[in-house]
Amino acid sequence: MRDSAISIVRELQSAGHTAYFAGGCVRDSLLGNIPKDYDIATDATPDQILKIFPNGDTIGAHFGVILVRSDGFHFEIATFREDGEYSDGRRPDSVSYTDAQTDAGRRDFTVNGLFEDPISGEIVDHVGGQADLAAQTLRAIGDPAQRFAEDYLRLLRAVRFATKLGFEIEPTTWAAMQNEAANIASIAPERIREELDKIWQHPRRVHGFDLLVDSGLMVAILPEILDLQGCEQPPQFHPEGDVFVHTRMMLGLLEPDAPLSLVLAVLFHDIAKPATQTFDDADGRIRFNGHDKVGADMTGDILRRLKYSNRTIDAAVSGVEHHMQFINVQNMKKSTLKRFMARDYFDDELELHRVDCLGSNGNLENYDYVKAKQEEFANQPIIPEPFINGRDLIDLGHPPGPDMGVILREAQDLQLEGSLTSRDEAMTWLKERIG
Repeated sequence: MRDSAISIVRELQSAGHTAYFAGGCVRDSLLGNIPKDYDIATDATPDQILKIFPNGDTIGAHFGVILVRSDGFHFEIATFREDGEYSDGRRPDSVSYTDAQTDAGRRDFTVNGLFEDPISGEIVDHVGGQADLAAQTLRAIGDPAQRFAEDYLRLLRAVRFATKLGFEIEPTTWAAMQNEAANIASIAPERIREELDKIWQHPRRVHGFDLLVDSGLMVAILPEILDLQGCEQPPQFHPEGDVFVHTRMMLGLLEPDAPLSLVLAVLFHDIAKPATQTFDDADGRIRFNGHDKVGADMTGDILRRLKYSNRTIDAAVSGVEHHMQFINVQNMKKSTLKRFMARDYFDDELELHRVDCLGSNGNLENYDYVKAKQEEFANQPIIPEPFINGRDLIDLGHPPGPDMGVILREAQDLQLEGSLTSRDEAMTWLKERIG
């Protein structure tokens, strides 16, 4: 990809234009990371770019951006520009073409305002980005309040970059984030969700979680999370502290590459505890009766509010709804346990149970029991094809009706328990069952 991007820069420069790599690809290269893409900035106008690359896509030409395909890769070539007013808080109302220094000044953070000439190897730095990279500091370019007011999504982008890079946010930038945090509510839910997902899916997700809380962004986006603070739990089961502390610990115990739906299930698994908290009159014991079911409904509402896909919602809701059932696994009949383990999303739910235990009393007895059962059941389908079906009932003269399902369920239970081991045995049982 880099070679293809260099070829594009070379063609632009050969035509007499200034052309650089711009933004995140420069930052990542200087940090020793492989960029995921390469953006190119140039003093060539869109019309001039199209003369050099006549097959370029003009979909972003209104903002001075031409999309060029080369060697199977896509590259954005943007004309150096200065932005007009941001009346919609997202995109400039107008752009005017300018030079590299002015273009760098309209970008969000200094570490994203760097240019690189890949032909000469020169780093072009008009905003102090190299010094901030060395100091591991995230700093807004120019006036932070103005940068955020141009697009309040930059508030979340600041958290995302600080999480991704492991950088500290510069104090003036941080103060502006706290002052402007409530304005994130003006951003479309889909754009908020996309930034949050990048935070949740990063190995340093707990750092991002803390920044969201401390900046005031969490209360503006997910106020339900703040309700967990101060929600006491029974100390004999949760010596770690309140529900907020417990949830934060669990996020940190997840594997670095945990799937998004699992992270969301962990984040919301106890979301209904504040609403369901009660205290026994006799001994003052704290209870959260039904918090799993109430929490599943709340999780669905929250994720729909942020416009998540139905599949992601289903997976996260299932994790919240079933997370308390692991307490019963050692008392389940084999058929019940097999059905429990055969459900969609079970592996993620088992991982939620693991970090739930480690984030509280540390007792992994039920987790270890299920893992052993997974090995025991591994040599055959956990839910095999039923020995008998509805056609067998009808052929034996049983009239259609709702009790057919009851009978077939009984037969499958016996099959899962190992009491019926063949179709012949099942048919013999069926004839006796229906008389």
